[in-house]
Amino acid sequence: MTELRFLVLEDHAFQCELAVRSLHRIGFCHVLRAADGCEALSLLHRHGAVDIAICDLRLVGMDGLMFLRKAREAGLVRTVLIVSDLEPDLRRAVERILVQQGLQLLGSIEKPIKFRSLKRILDQQLALSESPLRSSPFHLAQPSEAEVKLGFNRQEFRASFQPKVQLRTGEVVGAEVFVRWMRDGGGVLSPSVFLPVIERCGLLNGMLAELLDQGLATQKLVQSRGLPFHLAFNLNASQMLEPELANTIRLGLQRYDLSAHGLTFEMAEDSLITVSAASIENMVRLRMMGCGLSMEDFEGGHSSLGRFCHMPFSELKLDAGLIRNMVQENRDRTVISSTLKLARDLHMSVVAKGVETEEQLNCVTAMGCEIGQGYYFARPMNSVELVAWLSARACRSAGKLE
Repeated sequence: MTELRFLVLEDHAFQCELAVRSLHRIGFCHVLRAADGCEALSLLHRHGAVDIAICDLRLVGMDGLMFLRKAREAGLVRTVLIVSDLEPDLRRAVERILVQQGLQLLGSIEKPIKFRSLKRILDQQLALSESPLRSSPFHLAQPSEAEVKLGFNRQEFRASFQPKVQLRTGEVVGAEVFVRWMRDGGGVLSPSVFLPVIERCGLLNGMLAELLDQGLATQKLVQSRGLPFHLAFNLNASQMLEPELANTIRLGLQRYDLSAHGLTFEMAEDSLITVSAASIENMVRLRMMGCGLSMEDFEGGHSSLGRFCHMPFSELKLDAGLIRNMVQENRDRTVISSTLKLARDLHMSVVAKGVETEEQLNCVTAMGCEIGQGYYFARPMNSVELVAWLSARACRSAGKLE
């Protein structure tokens, strides 16, 4: 059993004991326990960071939200499992807050904790993780600007690809491009740790150019094997203000003799609260080139619809929280159903982000969603792994047809 370190934050003695015993029964022995946020922070400062915090939110004294924010800032917690009796809409809001703070969210379960529910979530996470959940203050601490600049000069920032799949046929249609920092010495840092420093250093545009070059080289290789392959890149809202954005993309496409129709640029919905005329001008310019434009983490509220209607998007990407909760929550299924109808009426595509289980896959497919992305299909992988994965998948498909 992987030696993960846990913290159980729960002010009800029986509930706390129940959670600790469940973890011991599963096979996890390194478990700290605390009744409030202050006690939990004190424990972590004395004993070191934990891999997973199982956290109640309603606590006397420092509540769970305040604790998680302080623990994340101190590099003491990376991954969270919420245990709460909050109403579903409040739980969703909390999940959104935690993800924006850079915490990895395993999900939420209701009180009282049930052994099978806890074991299922932990087993699933260990099976789906790119590497065993392991953290340390070094890996959680934000790197310095000097370290980031050195890594950038050494070309340590590498593209990682997570495939997108046509849900009804299983055909791979493309991938989203992420960035990973492959540090000298073998360590890997996730974007939530280093991207704020990249932005502070003014390297976002340089990072985009580097990822674009790596991505287009991979796209060219895949397409040379006769496979259609679309790529999606994430853009920060500030990058939409850059006058040379479209030209950078155009030059990259010319270098590899590729079409702009094979690219989509994704922008997170919460980064679009205020968008200037210059940003919309760049959006229009990208669409005129032939690129797609996707609103990521779409939640379907009135604010989402308002921003969406005034911007030239060609795709909606459903928030992973909606997908995660849709099987149990009728409200989330209603939002997804309404979004799919809106997209059909506007002749737009919809991507279901964060598909992790067969149950979720069956649900979004039955509702009419066309494209899916998530650990159920594949985890993010580097270029070499992607080409090998696609080749193996093509061989299996050819074998079935014989």
